[in-house]
Amino acid sequence: MIVREARVTDAPGISSLCTQLGYEVSHDEVLKRLEKVTHDDDHAVYVVATENDHIAGWVHVHGRLLIESAPFAEIGGLVVDQGARRKGIGEQLMRKCEEWAKAKGYQQIRVRSGGHRKEAHEFYKRIGYSNVKWQEVFNLQLVDE
Repeated sequence: MIVREARVTDAPGISSLCTQLGYEVSHDEVLKRLEKVTHDDDHAVYVVATENDHIAGWVHVHGRLLIESAPFAEIGGLVVDQGARRKGIGEQLMRKCEEWAKAKGYQQIRVRSGGHRKEAHEFYKRIGYSNVKWQEVFNLQLVDE
C-alpha cells in the first residue's frame, strides 16, 4: 500500500469511505469537491491505495487562517476502510498531513472528532495528539435540500 495524492479518479472509492463515516455523498459530488480542493494550494487530499488501486483510506488537510488565533493546519476528514483498520493506515495518512503542514509553515495541526467517535479519540491520543477543547457545533441550513 502506498500513500499518494488523491486523483479525481479516486472519487468512487472516497465516496464509498465517506459512507462508512456516516456521510452519504455521491461519486459526482465527491468528484466536484476533489476538483476544487486539488487545485487549491492550501488543501491536500491523500489516499492509501492498494496494488489494484483500491482506496483503503483517505485524509483531507487544509490551512486555516482566523483572526483570533495563529494560522494552523486542520484535518477536514479522515477515513480508513473498516476492513483495513488497525494496520497503520490512519497513522500513515496523519503523518503525511503533518509533513504537508510543516512544509507549508504551519506550526500546529488540529483535528476535530465527533463526541461519539470514542475509538477515533483513542487513535488520535495514541499517535500523539492532545484533546485541548470541548465544543458543540451549531448549524443553520441556508438552502432547502
